[in-house]
Amino acid sequence: MIKIRLQRKGRIRRPIYHIVVADSRSPRDGRIIEQVGRYDGVTEKKETTINEERISYWLDNGAKPTDAVEKILRHEGFLYKRHLQMWGKSEEEITAALEEWKAAREAKAKTEVTRKEQVRATLIAEEKEVKKQIEQKASAAAAEMAQEAEKAAETEAAETTENEASEESAPEVEAEAKAEVATEETPSEEETVVAEETASPDAEAEVEEKTEESTEAVSEEVESTTTEDAAPVEQPEETSAETEVESVKSSADMTAKDAADHIAATPLEDLEGFVSEGEERKTVLAAWEAKKEA
Repeated sequence: MIKIRLQRKGRIRRPIYHIVVADSRSPRDGRIIEQVGRYDGVTEKKETTINEERISYWLDNGAKPTDAVEKILRHEGFLYKRHLQMWGKSEEEITAALEEWKAAREAKAKTEVTRKEQVRATLIAEEKEVKKQIEQKASAAAAEMAQEAEKAAETEAAETTENEASEESAPEVEAEAKAEVATEETPSEEETVVAEETASPDAEAEVEEKTEESTEAVSEEVESTTTEDAAPVEQPEETSAETEVESVKSSADMTAKDAADHIAATPLEDLEGFVSEGEERKTVLAAWEAKKEA
C-alpha cells in the first residue's frame, strides 16, 4: 500500500517535515517515491507548501494519507477544494467558496480564546485582587501603628515635663528642711544664761548628755530627710509603640499560584483552616478539592 506521510528533517528540537509518497513497508527514513510538499511549524516562517496536482494524482491512484497529513491538507483547504471538484463546481465557484471559507476561519481564530489563555487571565485577575487586599491591610496597619506611636510620644513628653518639674522643686524642699534643722539646733540666749546660773555640776552633765542625744537624733532625722528628698524619681516604664501585625497563614494572604503550590506541597492534616470560607478563586478551590480526593 502507498501512503502519503511525513518524513522528519531539520535538526534536534527544530524539526521540518517533508510530505512524501512512500511504500507503507519502507522504514521511516527509507526510500521514498516522491516528495509532494513541505511542512514547517517551528521556525518563524511556518510555511506549508503542497503540490496539489501530484497529491490529487496519488489520491486518485489509491494512496492513503496519514492522520497528520490529512489534518494538514484539511487546514490548507485542499480537501474542501477536492470535495467541491467532485461535486462538479466550476473554478470560479470553487475560488469564491475557498475565499469565503478562509475569511470565516480567520475571524473564528481571532475571537476564539483557548482554555490556557482563560486560565492565565483568571490567575492574573486573582493575583491583582490579592495584591490589592494585601496593600489595603498593610496601609491600615501602618496607620494604626502611626496613631499608637503618636500617643506614646505625647505620653512620654508629658512624663518628661513632670519629671523636670519635680527635679526643680527638689532643691527648694531640701533647703527648707536644712533651715528648719538649723533653727532647732541653735538654742536661745536667755535659756543659755539661765542654765549657766542655776545648773549644778550634775545638772550640767545631764544637760550636756541630753543635748548630745538630741543633736544626734536631729542629725539622723536630717540625714533621712535629705536621703528621701535626694532619692531619684522613678521613671515610669515607656510603653512600646510598636505592635506586631500577625499575618494569618491562609489562602487569602497569598496569590492563587502560591496558595495552590502550598496546598500541593503540604500534608492534608496540616491544611486545616488554610482555605478560608470566603475563598472564591477557582484555581485554589480546584487544588483543595484535588488534595482532599488524593
